[in-house]
Amino acid sequence: MKDEQSRELERMEEARREAIASDIAADFLKRQQERKPLERGWQIDMNFISGNQYCDVSPLGEIEDEETAYFWQSRGCFNHIAPTIDARLARLAKVRPSLAVRAFSDSPEDVKTARLCSNILKAVRGRIDLDRIIARATLWSEVCGTSFYKVVWNFEDGKVIGSEGERPVKEGDVNVAALSPFEVYPDSLTAESMEEVTSLIHARAVPVREIAERFGVQLPGRRLDGFAFSPYAAAGGRKGPGMGAEAPALEDAEILIERYTRPDGAHPEGRLEIAAGGVLLYEGPLPYENGERGERIFPFVRQTCVELPGSFFGMSIVDRMVPLQRAYNAVRNRKHEFLNRLSMGVLAVEDGSLDAEELAEEGLAPGRVIVYRQGANEPHFLDFGSIPSDFREEEERLANEFILVSGMSELSRSSSSAYRVTSASGLQLLLEQDTNRMQASVESVERAVKAAGRQILHLYKQFAANRRLLRMTGEGGETELYYFDRSDISADDVEFLTEYERTPAEVKEEILSLLNAGLLTDGEGRLSDDIRNKILDAFGYGTFENARDITHLHIRKAERENIALQDGACEPDAYDDHAVHITEHTRALLSGGEGDETVKARIAAHIAAHREMQGQGK
Repeated sequence: MKDEQSRELERMEEARREAIASDIAADFLKRQQERKPLERGWQIDMNFISGNQYCDVSPLGEIEDEETAYFWQSRGCFNHIAPTIDARLARLAKVRPSLAVRAFSDSPEDVKTARLCSNILKAVRGRIDLDRIIARATLWSEVCGTSFYKVVWNFEDGKVIGSEGERPVKEGDVNVAALSPFEVYPDSLTAESMEEVTSLIHARAVPVREIAERFGVQLPGRRLDGFAFSPYAAAGGRKGPGMGAEAPALEDAEILIERYTRPDGAHPEGRLEIAAGGVLLYEGPLPYENGERGERIFPFVRQTCVELPGSFFGMSIVDRMVPLQRAYNAVRNRKHEFLNRLSMGVLAVEDGSLDAEELAEEGLAPGRVIVYRQGANEPHFLDFGSIPSDFREEEERLANEFILVSGMSELSRSSSSAYRVTSASGLQLLLEQDTNRMQASVESVERAVKAAGRQILHLYKQFAANRRLLRMTGEGGETELYYFDRSDISADDVEFLTEYERTPAEVKEEILSLLNAGLLTDGEGRLSDDIRNKILDAFGYGTFENARDITHLHIRKAERENIALQDGACEPDAYDDHAVHITEHTRALLSGGEGDETVKARIAAHIAAHREMQGQGK
């Protein structure tokens, strides 16, 4: 009896899992059909960038080649879109933000937390090459209008901390991936932000061996060939289905569908369901506590080129330039056809006066003798006059409209300007105007990087349970080894900054300007040792022997003493620079130390000891 009940329960469980897998597949197909017109538009944009500019969407909703009206018509491509996107990507790369964390107050705890969070983000940025990930996401957002960052915790990454049998156990670490819009399917195409989406699907084509390694389920696999699921379909100007060449297919693969659902009454921690090939691979709550106050949200961050009201997916600049590119190609090709007629000529021949077929095949070579029938009119070229000025005027007008629509002037695209501006300040003003026109895209990158940085800290707060070693950069550029765990991280009580990296030449120019303005000197016009050392560091002379003093070491020692004074008394040493120590201890006292009378008394006694030793000349 128990065996029958057990088998019945197993059948019910299997039926339930099959129903969930079937529901996930049906939901995915429904969202795929709803979004098909948008995908066709993205494909058109990508084809125009790659130079395949004679394609369009057919009445059946598929991409097809445009046929010429006559066999002799020119179909040259004069691509203005690709250099414009290259210029925008170069400008966005120059203003790419780097994450920093600022303390909410001057208290030592907040300063320590902010410094730790900044160094964690800096370490993650270098480890996963975050700049490359941002560049890839920005490329997708500029071409298709939208891109996504997926911030996850990889348990197979990091140092080995133990073993389970023969399998090593690692401490895990954060991974960030840039996703194309082809992989992300929201439940509502009219949602204007990620917060308005209730359910989101991430679908991608993966080899079945990867599914077997990750979930322990062996699927038969199949051949996947489609624009959205081929890893090469969107790369390097390759053509997709219906454009003269099929995208390379992926063999022995399956579509891995991850459906994320926000928390609700039935599932307070949300829902994550993963299926592939009609098999439910995983079900459970949302895995990450990556919300503002530790709630579970989607591990995705959205980035757009231009926001569209009432739309989840943004619009790219390419969408605006496609009609202009079509018109520009038409004008240039008709102009070239006219020039061909002028250069090669159109010969008028009386019927039957000569062998017209031979003349059509061989043309009129220089020095050729033409024999025509006696009494007939001699062959002659038709006079087409000169090329009309309308071609040149229309070509110039369309070229100027590219600048208007794209927001990128000729100075940014080709390092030349139609304006007669030669001064450095004037040229810099023109470049700043281009940057201002791109402000919406710049702000979207900033918001996305901030959100990704916040999720990174939340994941460390959730999973960094064991003591972890971090190399931190301290004052004066020295390297410190610091052990931390999740209790030392505050992912919410921090304020994110987006600092732009400047070139060494820009830094030196700013320092010299500040120095000439007298902003780095004291009231008597003298440079302090600390400022002098920082200037030497900026100019690359910080490591020269005897080029700097040890003031920064005294500051670091005073900061360590401030931490020690939180727990007990600490006596100064005779070799201390008492003036520097007094300044640092006073700063700690004024930035929160006065709130605790016991700590206040310790710091005050320590300062008094420094003053006494300073007065004694020790």
